[in-house]
Amino acid sequence: MTRTGPAKSVDGPFAKGRLANARAYLEAAEAAAMLAQPGDNANPIISHVVNAAIAYTDALTARHGGRVNQKDHAAAVKALRDALGNRLPKAQQNRLSKILKRKDEAQYGARHAPLTRGIELLKELHEFARWAEAALMEA
Repeated sequence: MTRTGPAKSVDGPFAKGRLANARAYLEAAEAAAMLAQPGDNANPIISHVVNAAIAYTDALTARHGGRVNQKDHAAAVKALRDALGNRLPKAQQNRLSKILKRKDEAQYGARHAPLTRGIELLKELHEFARWAEAALMEA
């Protein structure tokens, strides 16, 4: 078993709630990206992207493992691998890692993220979300 860090046990309704949140964060990221102008700070877009990816991950680990990662977002990838095993494609694991890597910088940093980075991460999120939605339908 993979070490996953702090986690808590959850039930089925938790997965549904996190999925609803994931979809809402994705919509918020899309709306923020649509309204953004060249030169704008993309940190708000990236923050929504990160929160959506975390919520999708929570929905998946809750649905397939009955547990969600707590406090340590860096351990979310390990928690997802633990819940899905070999059903987690390497491309999706890498995509999630790439998105989560931007969390601290976007949410707590002082630097302006370029809009191109926000749009790039939103595209990565779309791919992750498409896969996550399908994986959530699996038994």
